[in-house]
Amino acid sequence: MLSELDYTKAQLVFFYIIVLLSLDVLNPVKIFLHVFPAIAPWHIASLAIGCMAYTFIMNLRPLIYFSTKVFFHSILSIFFNDVQVVGRENIPKYGPVIFTANHANQFMDGLMIMCTCQRTISYLVAEKSWYRPVIGHLAWAMGGVPVKRAQDSAMKGAGSITVATESADDDVIHVVGKGTKFSTELKVGDKIRFPKSALGIKVASIENDEAMCLKVEDGVLDAIATQPFPDDYVTFDVLPRIDQKDVFKNVLEKLASGGTIGIFPEGGSHDRTDLLPLKVGVALIAYSELEKDGINVPIVPVGLNYFRAHRFRGKATVEFGSPTYIEPGTLKDYQKGGADKRRVCNSLLTRIENSMRSVIVSVPDYDTMQVIHAARRLYREDGITQTAEERQDMGRRFAEGYKRMLLSVNGEPPKEWLDLQSRLLSYQKELTALGIRDYQVVGLDYEEAELGDGQSKGETVLHRMNIVGHITHLLFIGMLAALPAMLLNLPVGLASRIYSNRKRKAALAASKVKVKGYDVMLSERVLCSIVLVPTLWVTYAALLFFFTNLDGPALAVCVTSFPLFSYWSIMAAESGMVDVKDLRPYVMKLIPSARRRLTALPATRKALRKDLRKMIRLIGPTLGELYYGKQLDWQKITLETRKMTPSTELENKKDE
Repeated sequence: MLSELDYTKAQLVFFYIIVLLSLDVLNPVKIFLHVFPAIAPWHIASLAIGCMAYTFIMNLRPLIYFSTKVFFHSILSIFFNDVQVVGRENIPKYGPVIFTANHANQFMDGLMIMCTCQRTISYLVAEKSWYRPVIGHLAWAMGGVPVKRAQDSAMKGAGSITVATESADDDVIHVVGKGTKFSTELKVGDKIRFPKSALGIKVASIENDEAMCLKVEDGVLDAIATQPFPDDYVTFDVLPRIDQKDVFKNVLEKLASGGTIGIFPEGGSHDRTDLLPLKVGVALIAYSELEKDGINVPIVPVGLNYFRAHRFRGKATVEFGSPTYIEPGTLKDYQKGGADKRRVCNSLLTRIENSMRSVIVSVPDYDTMQVIHAARRLYREDGITQTAEERQDMGRRFAEGYKRMLLSVNGEPPKEWLDLQSRLLSYQKELTALGIRDYQVVGLDYEEAELGDGQSKGETVLHRMNIVGHITHLLFIGMLAALPAMLLNLPVGLASRIYSNRKRKAALAASKVKVKGYDVMLSERVLCSIVLVPTLWVTYAALLFFFTNLDGPALAVCVTSFPLFSYWSIMAAESGMVDVKDLRPYVMKLIPSARRRLTALPATRKALRKDLRKMIRLIGPTLGELYYGKQLDWQKITLETRKMTPSTELENKKDE
């Protein structure tokens, strides 16, 4: 992105060129041709075209990247209602950088970072995606580096396995097979994956076709704590060991030249409310660069926080956190290899994970996320608009506070806490069922006070005029947007919705980590639209050419107006939807049962807010800095919360 000064300079140069071209007396080309009449105008034009071609070829990749970025800026402006950026000052302006981001929205994640970051980013792209039409070409244009993933080469293992109940060694897990072929299907260093689990556990040794040992590494204990091993014999997947030497070579060359790399350490996209276990590759890249070129590359966490991520015109907040660096003294342990290398890599990976948690709002499950959002909205003062940074801060305070309170009572919260949580969820479900938002409940309460028995005629008239104004605006916008929306947007919208839902079901069936597969929907809708929109425009252009009497200029004007009318109809439809949402409470009041439920909502909200604030005043002081602090170090906070979890305490004792 251009700085403000560079943008001003570009504007001045542009207008200066316009002046030169407008006046022959100042036009340098005309003056030159007048002085040297032997030179024809086409000579200069040919020279300029040759220079342009040379410049274009020599700067092909940066120009393609810039054009791709401009294109995707327009895509984001269409598919997202609002994208806000927090912490851009944490991005180093020069030198190599590794960006690590959570992966919550498939291909849209990379585009979101690309369009909100001033640096040129090259992503590590799954080889499976690299060879996909459209996606692969865009990845090449963005300077991506293909990566072969173990999960993309996964295959079903023969027979079934179970975990032995007796184990004398805490460092390994003994596995017994039935009808298995461990000796031929597996090698030491490969991984196996149990059903309904995303975690691959490394094979430490193979005794025979029906007996082997798995290595207990960092992250395994966490996974076992949340999802224990099956008691009976189950099927399993084999994940072959992948040699990434060539990939690492390309990445290190890019970093050594001052480039930036974007990595999604979770390994794949998902729609869970917390991070998946991180892959160790990012730590290996950082240490390899420090060892090879002596560069301690800053690792900048990126938090991609979506609201209605799978829906059209959703919202997003992109947060860049403080960089994480390797502790230089640990390089010697890395160079020793073996257990020392694994220890320092896992330690760096833990710090990277904490930094990533510091820029997202992570909670155990979707219901908890609903509770956190409802509590944040009720706790803040009505009528105050929070900035993106303030929303993120308050959301994280609630999320981390919730997790710490849950840990303090060993996962068994008191009855009053459960009752309040149940009431918050019921309130949120009631809003969803009625199709209204929390801020509209405040309006209902205000309306009851304003239009009570003591209302004046003037207030009543103004209120009715407000409703009439909404209806008039809705009808006017609807009439203007109806035709372009039906012709240009509706066919693509319906087709992309059907296509993305099919892709969601296929991705969900093939995944071990997705909950509902919503993370793929928006990406697939965008891909479908990129193909269908120009196809539809070409079809309409052909129909106008063959079945109308429009001449060339008129036809060109019609075709070039398609993007403008399409975008305008989207904006108009969104404006109309605002009116629909504002009018919905009044329409719902026409239904007797809904009217009673709407009338009860303000009192329910007041009681919830009162009880929520009372509980926060009671429990908040026990949370210390999380409750009292103004500016918090979220990396420190998330690390402290992580250390409080039983599985982490067990790992720490083991390390000691």
